[in-house]
Amino acid sequence: MIKAVLFDLDNTLIDFMRMKKNSIEEGVDAMIDAGLNIDKEKAIKMIYKIYEEEGMEDNKVFQKFLIKVMGKIDYRILANGIVAYRRIRTGFLAPYPRVKRTLVKLKSKGLKIAVVSDAPKLKAWVRLSSTKLDDLFDVVVAYEDTREHKPSKLPFRKAFKMLGVKPEECLMVGDWPERDIKGAKKVGMKTCFAKYGAVKEYKKVNSDYVIERIDEVLDIV
Repeated sequence: MIKAVLFDLDNTLIDFMRMKKNSIEEGVDAMIDAGLNIDKEKAIKMIYKIYEEEGMEDNKVFQKFLIKVMGKIDYRILANGIVAYRRIRTGFLAPYPRVKRTLVKLKSKGLKIAVVSDAPKLKAWVRLSSTKLDDLFDVVVAYEDTREHKPSKLPFRKAFKMLGVKPEECLMVGDWPERDIKGAKKVGMKTCFAKYGAVKEYKKVNSDYVIERIDEVLDIV
């Protein structure tokens, strides 16, 4: 019997990649307007390459990008890029449709709900607060809580222990099979692949369930 539902945050509850895409494009436009001599599409590809190497939470991606392009950091160009990025980030950070309604219904059924995220704690809470989801969760486990990224067992263990439930009584919902599904299975949780948030197509996912919309979780529990 499922007593708790655990969610990944980015691309499962929040449309993170939509926000990231629009923020990066606006930041690149601003840097080009400030005097950076580079093709926009080339710049965007370079930035995503840095994210692939350093992680999507890298705070100095524009600095590293400018060093690759210019051999140095031009702080006027950097400042323009950061200001534009932050302005768009705030406006585009939003939950997927039906997220809040689904979370409220889960709680009304007596289920405990949690977030298990690789994001730094402050960033995770800022995203939850910005999207008005912060008061709905019983537990939020972020990077600093274990100093381990998924698929390590530690974040999942931390979550079910804080919730006061057994791993087999938990359903983990996430968009990243290699991290969310694999890690949850290691500790004995039921798993659900959030196909709607996946950034690439998977021919086969080793999860117990697959959903196309967040509210399909209600049918599972």
